[in-house]
Amino acid sequence: MTDLSTARDTLRQFIDTHFDHQVQTLARLVQCPSDNPPGDCAPHAELTARLLEAMDLKVERHPVPAAFAAQHGMLSVTNLIVRERFGDGPVIALNAHGDVVPPGSGWSGSPYGGEVRDGWLYGRGAAVSKSDFTTYAFAMRALRQLRSSGAPLAGTVELHLTYDEETGGMTGPAWILSQGLSRPDYVISAAFSHHVVVAHNGCLHLEVTLRGKSAHAARPDTGVDAIEASATLLPALYHYRDQLAQRPSQTPGITHPTMVVGLIEGGINTNVVADALSLRIDRRIVPEEVPEDVEAELRQVIEQACGSLPGISVEIRQILLARPFAPAPGAQAFAELMCREASAVMGKPVTPIGVPLYTDARLYSEAGIPTVMYGAGPASLLEANGHRADERVPLDELHKATVVVANTLLQLLTQPEKSLLGPTP
Repeated sequence: MTDLSTARDTLRQFIDTHFDHQVQTLARLVQCPSDNPPGDCAPHAELTARLLEAMDLKVERHPVPAAFAAQHGMLSVTNLIVRERFGDGPVIALNAHGDVVPPGSGWSGSPYGGEVRDGWLYGRGAAVSKSDFTTYAFAMRALRQLRSSGAPLAGTVELHLTYDEETGGMTGPAWILSQGLSRPDYVISAAFSHHVVVAHNGCLHLEVTLRGKSAHAARPDTGVDAIEASATLLPALYHYRDQLAQRPSQTPGITHPTMVVGLIEGGINTNVVADALSLRIDRRIVPEEVPEDVEAELRQVIEQACGSLPGISVEIRQILLARPFAPAPGAQAFAELMCREASAVMGKPVTPIGVPLYTDARLYSEAGIPTVMYGAGPASLLEANGHRADERVPLDELHKATVVVANTLLQLLTQPEKSLLGPTP
């Protein structure tokens, strides 16, 4: 189809011409810290809004009430929505998150440097997922350029730029949907370039507190040691973890459920019998599992392990329950479209896959919205150093992903029914 081919050329030409600006924008986003925790992310949202406004995009700022943000572990949250209406037609939202995990140690340069080396841009959030702030924004800009050339487009593209993915998304996409700020027909959410993600794990976080009785270290017999009690609980938890390997997932890209004890705190002083110890557990939930059943099972493991310990009481508190991402009605055709467009640009088959992470994509899918995950990044999270020192994104994939997203939007804004049924003749 000549018109479609011409439109694709126009999109690519815009992306090529403005790619240096895209890289500079990503560097600016990386250079502004937005660590979560502590979750004070409103300043980064304001920087992002100003950068987008300098590109002549109209940005809506939607601050989340402080009390609600605090309830979900955030100090400040401002969600950004950019809407570009091309005419009557489907609404496609592009969602990426700007909050990042703290950098930690071991970096070869500044974690907030935004430095380009050997074709990669380095810095915390470079891959997960500040890169897709720019992937999506510059794809939107390319479509604006296409419209100005006279191409007929029908529909609306929205940017949903949010700031709490690392703590569950409840003040980000969940808040946007619950407040009626948007109700898209399709969603593309941040990911990497070599696969289209159609499923991912859920996640359960539990906090377990063991309570005993303090005593002077000279008379430990008069106390009940909570740290000693953990020596019974931890082996039971790790035995349970090992059993999870015998429950394979049927979702390509996901192996089996996992469990990690990620944090332990306890004790009063070196010379005092510990009266309390708390630990936090991360239990990943594969798409085939029922989250409520997983939580009941893990609580039973904890209670059985500690039930016979004299003088020890156990408190279990749910911190987070993120359900697995599973396809909503209509998502398969959407994923097939995304795979076709990505394969054409990447020059290799780009296939649907599941990942063991949990992300904001699940929140849109839970609302019944066809959702896929695609964006800028290398073949794997490990190659991107996600959540590790020297996080990085390859500039070649940043460019290609922007073209893929623009081409996919083109299909949805011209003939959505045909584009979701198969290749355009």
